[in-house]
Amino acid sequence: MNIGEVANQAGVAPKTIRYYESVGLIPAATRRANGYRDYRTADLHTLRFIQRARALGFAVAEVEELLTLWRNKRRKSSAVKAMATAKIDEIDRKIAALQAMKRAIRYLTANCHGDTRPECPILDELAGGRA
Repeated sequence: MNIGEVANQAGVAPKTIRYYESVGLIPAATRRANGYRDYRTADLHTLRFIQRARALGFAVAEVEELLTLWRNKRRKSSAVKAMATAKIDEIDRKIAALQAMKRAIRYLTANCHGDTRPECPILDELAGGRA
């Protein structure tokens, strides 16, 4: 398969595939006589794995570790579960931070008249509480 075909089937952009090659998530593709990349079915499976892991929020370094575990048939599932649990904790922290931001902005907008007056508590808060 050429890069366009594998990109389409994996649901990623060709540029992303070239990036994954450059950082070592997938091996460099073999080249045809015309110089075009030639991907195998195994590469497609790996790209789909990467795409799903990235969609779940795993960073490239984490995906690299997951790929190592996926390829190791002697792995312990506890290692995979530990990574997933850590990702859940990270997501929970991000959700809490977003909820705090939402509360702060909601408070500020509730205290803003939103009319023709120049006074704006939102801008005052952003400026460090100066009036």
